[in-house]
Amino acid sequence: MVARLLHGFADPGRLRILEHLRLGEHRVVELTAHLGLAQSTVSAHLACLRDCGLLDVRHEGRSSYYRLAHPEATEALLRTSSLLLDRTVGGTPGPDATEPTGAA
Repeated sequence: MVARLLHGFADPGRLRILEHLRLGEHRVVELTAHLGLAQSTVSAHLACLRDCGLLDVRHEGRSSYYRLAHPEATEALLRTSSLLLDRTVGGTPGPDATEPTGAA
């Protein structure tokens, strides 16, 4: 279950969609315009995120509106992923790969 949930966070495009859906529900066409991604790419990412349990969809006429299924949990996971990236890539460096763990 956890692996399936975290799979939704394993792609930069899906992360961008999740970040955007923090603002509220959106249709595919709106996400496509905001993110500059192809409609087929956005649709595939939305299907994955829905299968992972991260999104809900509401149908109104011919339109489908996507929103975060669990906003608080998704928010916490997005903050955690941002913190991990800052500490390992762009911010505070992790342990030196040449030093054994626990070396002083």
